[in-house]
Amino acid sequence: MNLTPEQRIELHGFNNLTKTLSFNMYDICFTKTKEEREAYIEYIDEEYSAERLTKILKSVADIIGAHVLNISQQDYVPQGASVTMLVSEGPVVEVPTESFNESPGPLPESVVMQLDKSHITVHTYPEFHPSEGISTFRADIDVSTCGEISPLKALNFLIHSFDTDIMTIDYRVRGFTRDKNGHKLFIDHNISSIQNYIPDEIKNEFDMIDVNIYQSNIFHTKCRIRYFDLNNYLFGYTKDKLKPHELEEITERLTTEMDEIFYGTNIK
Repeated sequence: MNLTPEQRIELHGFNNLTKTLSFNMYDICFTKTKEEREAYIEYIDEEYSAERLTKILKSVADIIGAHVLNISQQDYVPQGASVTMLVSEGPVVEVPTESFNESPGPLPESVVMQLDKSHITVHTYPEFHPSEGISTFRADIDVSTCGEISPLKALNFLIHSFDTDIMTIDYRVRGFTRDKNGHKLFIDHNISSIQNYIPDEIKNEFDMIDVNIYQSNIFHTKCRIRYFDLNNYLFGYTKDKLKPHELEEITERLTTEMDEIFYGTNIK
């Protein structure tokens, strides 16, 4: 599709395409003892509490130009949190043409576009392996919009908001809208890859795989951290405290866990 920005807004009625970004991230840690596991879960619950997650989603709403209608938030027992936010059309500060381009979106500085209705949700899932010494934190964020701007413009900010080892990102455009002559439009912007919405400095840190179904407007990107430093995966101590055989064993456990999550299969 090669429409100009002016042509894109010449619609019959409002733009009722539904664009959904699903951002799924994992943080992985080696916790040797029960006390370490409990301390890690406590840290995650504090770092990603419902209150902080709400602040993150409010910034996402600003980026996509949404007015918050309702917020529901909950910290769960024994762990985890959820936030659901309903939003509607927000005020237009400016209408930049670059919002139609494949490029990383802004960090929260100003409202960039308007939309008609939307919802934003986040759910967290801290958990640990009962015997392998692996603790994992997962967060699932969904940003669904109707309007001119793509929720992919919030992806850059979301990546910067979470310390992540593995990311799974899905983007789908559903339904159709019509131009002023009644011609159906099943997508209103060009997109070849989700990777084009990720800054180069972030892409350099990850290995990435794309699986895209262009004819169905479905796009999928998986990202795995490229550089492994064991100190980033030990909770409460550093690798200089470990014996050589412990270094090897823990490294193997962690990298296997990361490979299984990244490839979506159990590895023997």
